[in-house]
Amino acid sequence: MGHTSLEKIIALQRNPANIRNLCILAHVDHGKTTLADCLVASNGIISSRLAGKLRYLDSREDEQIRGITMKSSAISLHYKHGDQEYLLNLIDSPGHVDFSSEVSTAVRLCDGAIVVVDAVEGVCPQTQVVLRQAWLENIRPVLVINKIDRLIMELKFTPQEAYTHLQKILEQVNAVTGTLFTSKVLEERAEKEKEEEKASETLSGDQVYDWSAGLEEVDDSHLYFSPDQGNVVFASAIDGWGFSIQQFAHIYSQRMGIKASVLLKTLWGDFYLNAKAKKIMKGAQAKGKKPLFVQFVLDNIWSLYNAVVTSRDKEKVEKVVASLGVKVMARDLRHSDPKVLLSAICSQWLPVSQAVLSMVCEKLPSPLDMASERVEKLMSVGARRFDSLPEQTQKLKTAFLQCSSDENAPVIVFVSKMFAVDTKALPQYKQRPLTQEEIAQRRELARQRHADRMAADQTAAESHKELSHSGNTSQESQSAGLNTAKMESLTLKDSKPEEEAELKETFIAFARIYSGVVKKGQRVFVLGPKYDPAQGLSMIPEGCSASDCVSDVPHLSCCSMESLYLLMGRELEELEEVPAGNVLGIRGLEECVLKSATLSTAPACPPFTPLNFEATPIVRVAIEPKHPSEMPKLVRGMRLLNQADPCAEVLIQETGEHVLVTAGEVHLQRCLDDLRDRFAKIEISASKPIIPFRETVVRPPKVDMVNEDLGKQQKVAIIHQVKEESSQGRSSDTLHVDPSGLVTLTTPNRLATVCVRAIPLPQEVTRLLESNSEVIRTLEQINMSLREGKSLDISPRTLEAIAGLKDQLDNLLQGRKWRNAVEHIWAFGPRRCGPNILLNSVESYQRLSVWQCLGRGDKTGETGAQAAVLRDFDNSIISGFQLATLSGPMCEEPLMGVCFCVERWDIQSSAPAQHQDSFEEDSISHKAFADSKVEGSSETSAQVEGMAAGRRPEPASSDCYGPVSGQLIAAMKEACRHAFQAQPQRLMAAMYTCEIMATAEVLGRVYGVLGKREGRVLHEEMKEGTDMFIIKAILPVAESFGFADEIRKRTSGLASPQLVFSHWEVISSDPYWVPTTEEEYLHFGEKADSANQALKYMNAVRRRKGLYVEEKIVEHAEKQRTLSKNK
Repeated sequence: MGHTSLEKIIALQRNPANIRNLCILAHVDHGKTTLADCLVASNGIISSRLAGKLRYLDSREDEQIRGITMKSSAISLHYKHGDQEYLLNLIDSPGHVDFSSEVSTAVRLCDGAIVVVDAVEGVCPQTQVVLRQAWLENIRPVLVINKIDRLIMELKFTPQEAYTHLQKILEQVNAVTGTLFTSKVLEERAEKEKEEEKASETLSGDQVYDWSAGLEEVDDSHLYFSPDQGNVVFASAIDGWGFSIQQFAHIYSQRMGIKASVLLKTLWGDFYLNAKAKKIMKGAQAKGKKPLFVQFVLDNIWSLYNAVVTSRDKEKVEKVVASLGVKVMARDLRHSDPKVLLSAICSQWLPVSQAVLSMVCEKLPSPLDMASERVEKLMSVGARRFDSLPEQTQKLKTAFLQCSSDENAPVIVFVSKMFAVDTKALPQYKQRPLTQEEIAQRRELARQRHADRMAADQTAAESHKELSHSGNTSQESQSAGLNTAKMESLTLKDSKPEEEAELKETFIAFARIYSGVVKKGQRVFVLGPKYDPAQGLSMIPEGCSASDCVSDVPHLSCCSMESLYLLMGRELEELEEVPAGNVLGIRGLEECVLKSATLSTAPACPPFTPLNFEATPIVRVAIEPKHPSEMPKLVRGMRLLNQADPCAEVLIQETGEHVLVTAGEVHLQRCLDDLRDRFAKIEISASKPIIPFRETVVRPPKVDMVNEDLGKQQKVAIIHQVKEESSQGRSSDTLHVDPSGLVTLTTPNRLATVCVRAIPLPQEVTRLLESNSEVIRTLEQINMSLREGKSLDISPRTLEAIAGLKDQLDNLLQGRKWRNAVEHIWAFGPRRCGPNILLNSVESYQRLSVWQCLGRGDKTGETGAQAAVLRDFDNSIISGFQLATLSGPMCEEPLMGVCFCVERWDIQSSAPAQHQDSFEEDSISHKAFADSKVEGSSETSAQVEGMAAGRRPEPASSDCYGPVSGQLIAAMKEACRHAFQAQPQRLMAAMYTCEIMATAEVLGRVYGVLGKREGRVLHEEMKEGTDMFIIKAILPVAESFGFADEIRKRTSGLASPQLVFSHWEVISSDPYWVPTTEEEYLHFGEKADSANQALKYMNAVRRRKGLYVEEKIVEHAEKQRTLSKNK
């Protein structure tokens, strides 16, 4: 098929029924880009001989060097299937785990996906991830089992073995789909049960219990991959062949006179051909017969490989070529590489592009077939249900489903990412092809120049002969030469600034139109992720369009689309307008869109649900320019990088460092290269990765370091002695540490005293709080609004989520010491939504519960004036707790899994004058109180007076940031820190799950590398039918840098790991441990200088932050003696 013209593609864009938006998903190195090459070659964009070698959609230099895809790139292809013509918007996506965010951006814009699976490796970790991403976005997948040539050439399987192997792979893929489907059905079933329970409360029936899970009634046959359904293609993209069962059914129905429909059902499965009876019969396996798939399909492919590649039998090849009826060029037959001949035969006999594209056209939905469930899922952002959206918004659902391109249809566009393009690559700066007249004109100019030069040379030669005239003519010719050189240099100089101006990066939005027609220069609303259509509709007058710019609506801005582009891999083609259902590039949004956004002409349109990223960014590095003067360039470059990469995060820490957060080592390397070469264009230096830790407390251990039972022995006494010494070292008149770990601290002005105890939270609770941080954040926002007296309309789903969290906490916090703990939660922290809890155990203080939004009807009457007074400084206690949990005492890292219990909190009305500084004295004295000019002091005194009288001060001074409040915050923070230190402290390290596929011979080396880096193997299993082992291990993030490279080096490239952030884990060793009992002295020696991993990590973080590190620089101050002579 020849190259398709732009006009043809524009015409095809107008028919949404024949558009297919699809992406290619797979594990790394399973052949996505090679398959994409074959599909691109079918349109004549690249030569079919280069398909697989060129990797056309890997347009970045580092992608070509590393051999992996790092970004999603789109291309539009034209395909004629039967009498219909189709437009396929194909998006190739990365398979490496570091770039799984790019997969999310691709999946959102598509209606279908091609899932590629390696025939040797089968289902890998990332295959499961991409299948889940496709499932979550409600897009329909089809399957391509690729690299079947490896079964023939590498594993040397017989056709029968290959058939059973392929069956297993299909089972594995279907098992993943089945798991996803089952979980969804069970969720729906649970929701149904809840509704039924409510109904049964009103109507009591006879039914006792229904234990069916709801899976029996649901039909899931359409979800699974099966060759007879036509959603599986077997292929070898590198050799250019691929087929679906339909093709072979068609071939054999003509040859053998069997109906194609019968062959379709029997070609895959346990059927065989009974040649005598001329019947197709069931039970091939039981009778030891060849299944039809082996006999009719695989045998032919195996014999072709045998003739062409293995035995190189020329006669056989000629027979095969003649019987297949394909034409092979003589140079291909003579070629020294048999693969060239093989691909020449296969690309005519079973072209992979035809098999895949016809499957795509038949099986994947068009934009018109979008499921209403998917539309509702896209439109109901956050905790809002689709039914609770405004009526006008719900009407937009029909616009989605119709996907109409009428003039009056509302425009709805979703931008999934922004990508940077060199401005020179834009179509308007591209050199256009010259016309015939221009070519003729240039030819004349060139001839003229040549003639002039010849003439000048001739005159110079003559002047050499005529010595008398030599000086003048040579000078003239020299001056003429100089003049032209000057002119050229001048023109060069003039053009340089223009070039520099052009060297900027231009951002293009990668988008899809769901409704309406987008025109060049059109103005649209940009809806931020927090935009509320109900609020927008109430504030924007009806009939208002995006051209009448609306500035006062929150999270809503307007912008115009400067240019529209058709994405063609490495090229861009400019378009005037694009109808609904298409994928396109939009220029001119960089000012209003950061990474992703929803664009619409209708303010009733809600922002789409945010993309679900599988990988969380965890690897942090601090970046600085080599030359400090280039700091502004770096800041600008990092801003551009943040916009261009969907997963990278850029932040400035409190220390002033510019920090880049990425998903893994490969991603980090790519971001640094981009900063150097594209965005900042300066020399930069990156720090070693900043490894995050968390600090926590644990229950006192039952055994010591040599597993001796800890009785009430000397060790405990020593601990207490240390504690007493340390508490005496602190200002003991304001601080008291109880042996049980209760810390009592008084503020310096003696006005307030707090008693705090630190208790470790159970692991399940910590995990629950961490996973529900969004719910806690929402809860905090609701409580804040209620405190301010605002009325809030909270959606039932939010309330359900909050109630669910409360119930789970109730279930997990069991036992005597946690009695009523959930009701007494004061705050969560750090940042008001973290995995630490502040508990209110002050008996005299009854404050409103954090769960007040759940039972707003039954507010308890405020009892007592003292409670009202205490409530003034309630926020100070919370602020102190937030500060304490944000940076712990071990190495200023956030706390995790700690519950601070406030057991006493007194505020006294007066205090001895000598302990207060002059400001306080001033503030309490009545003279200062009378003097209203001194604002700060009068406010404070008003508060103290109020406290003395036992009443609440006026609202003006109630939220006062006076010295009392400040001192209380500091006291609370210190009390929390001391309470933390009074318990056994531990560091928590971030952990990766690491999946490694390796052959048996390198298994030992893999274990060696894991052991050296503190890794822990969870399980290993052998993949059926192969000699590959899958090892699942966990590895600390701190030890993971250079891990992938080391494993590859040690195993000669036979094993490669996939690292994904998993969880936080407590490091069991105590960083402050010193030997105390006799057994420990015997075992570890007095110095205990065996490496303490936790101490090593803690000191590294302290050193990085510039905190004091307690270590001896010189261990033994005498010369070391060795056996060899001292040199």
